Amino acid sequence: MVEHRGVGLSGRTQDGAALPRESVTIESAADDVVAVLDDVGAKKAVIVGSSYGSYLAQAVAVRHPDRVESLVLDSPMLSVTGDLAAVRAHRRSVLWEGDSPAHGRVAELVRHLADAGEPMRALGQVVQVVYEFAGPEILERLLRARLRGRLGRLWSSLTHLSTGELEGAGTPFYMEPAPVAGIAYGQLGYGLPPDGGPLDPQLTFAEAAVRQPDYTGEPLDLPAELPNYRWPTVVVSGDRDLRTPRPVAERIVELAPQGVLVPLANSGHSALDTHQLALLDVIHATLHGGSTRLPMMANRIAALPRKGASRLVGTVLTVAVRATTRPSR
Repeated sequence: MVEHRGVGLSGRTQDGAALPRESVTIESAADDVVAVLDDVGAKKAVIVGSSYGSYLAQAVAVRHPDRVESLVLDSPMLSVTGDLAAVRAHRRSVLWEGDSPAHGRVAELVRHLADAGEPMRALGQVVQVVYEFAGPEILERLLRARLRGRLGRLWSSLTHLSTGELEGAGTPFYMEPAPVAGIAYGQLGYGLPPDGGPLDPQLTFAEAAVRQPDYTGEPLDLPAELPNYRWPTVVVSGDRDLRTPRPVAERIVELAPQGVLVPLANSGHSALDTHQLALLDVIHATLHGGSTRLPMMANRIAALPRKGASRLVGTVLTVAVRATTRPSR
């Protein structure tokens, strides 16, 4: 893995000064990846990126196509405005309108809570976390408990989860928002305004956005570049991903000439964080020329033991909610 410029030990210039924010861009970070390949003597590589890293991996491919053997894009991004529209539509279809029978009761409970005065920012945050990590059954139980005035402490904790990743010092060497704010807000539009609709992901960023760089436009037109990809492009997508949902993954596979979708069942956002063995299995197959077989292997890959920094979140949520609620009838 390559340490991102601005973060950890890569946050200083050679003379020890803090790296200026204006030098921390997607373009420069992509060139850094190639500098690392040069340093280790690698002519080409399988470039792997998760979430924002998938945008960066594609930036490497666009700027340095001769260095790419293949791409593995986990929970991928495609474009700022296009992705935002897709995320809003997907979240509202699944968890507000309940367009599929499997999610009808959950969507009804979400609407009831909104009608009861639950702030939409908190509601959207809790719904995202619980749905992605624990699934619709646990989310339904939690929503029913909230309507009855129960599990308030758990609800409050979930509304504040990951707020340290939005701005400030964050966690050194792991998640440092301040040095990369020019990318997050200035180039990728994290602070674009909410549209006033339900479950808007932009509500999460609205408070921090007023203190961050203005959006000046994304650096690449990836939808226009994808048809030019000359390598296998493997896309890993969790079925419960609400941040980079399946429609975005499917669009990438549609545009890339050698696009391959690897759907992961019972998974949310970022296999890198929640299902590392699955991601490693996908990388291994891609490295050895087996990318076209991956869709047929998806169920086996998804069933591998869960490992990753966030893998236990779903287990903790499930235990906490089931211990104090009864299943719905």
